[in-house]
Amino acid sequence: MKMIVGLGNPGKKYERTRHNVGFMVVDELSFRHQTPWKKSKFNGMISNIVVNGEKVLLVKPLTFMNLSGECVRPLMDYYDIPVEDVLIVYDDLDLPTGKIRLRQKGGAGGHNGMKSLIQHLKTQEFNRIRVGVDRPVNGDVINYVLGDFPKAEQPDIIAAIKQSADAIEAWPGKSFQDVMNNFNVK
Repeated sequence: MKMIVGLGNPGKKYERTRHNVGFMVVDELSFRHQTPWKKSKFNGMISNIVVNGEKVLLVKPLTFMNLSGECVRPLMDYYDIPVEDVLIVYDDLDLPTGKIRLRQKGGAGGHNGMKSLIQHLKTQEFNRIRVGVDRPVNGDVINYVLGDFPKAEQPDIIAAIKQSADAIEAWPGKSFQDVMNNFNVK
């Protein structure tokens, strides 16, 4: 079984914000496969899909971004999912809006959700999809990531959400390295 974790913050207030792009990607997968979300006992929402004959658990932690690891680690333990079968989808200020980058390891890059995951998983070596949201012009990162995408950026972010979902659906039955090679083209 694969586990796909979209990072974000729960609640209507944050629904369409830059920081919730991870939630948007797993919501796209749930929509494509017409599967409902249900609350898990580990403080998250889960949905089960099947891709290429393999079970895939979609996860939206309800712990708020900075405590994402508190939901993910217990779910991994409960379902006996090794770290190599986990993929985290999150927003990245260091990529232009709409650009995605797949990686197999790396640091948190200042992202508090990733810091929590690295702490709880006790490794930096796990699969991830970084979805670009660009940097704020004025340097106010907190209000920027908690702000909605302006209308001009919406086509780019919608394309990135769909491309991220496509990459996730390409993973079962292949190595993550192969998926990276296909989706990290310039």
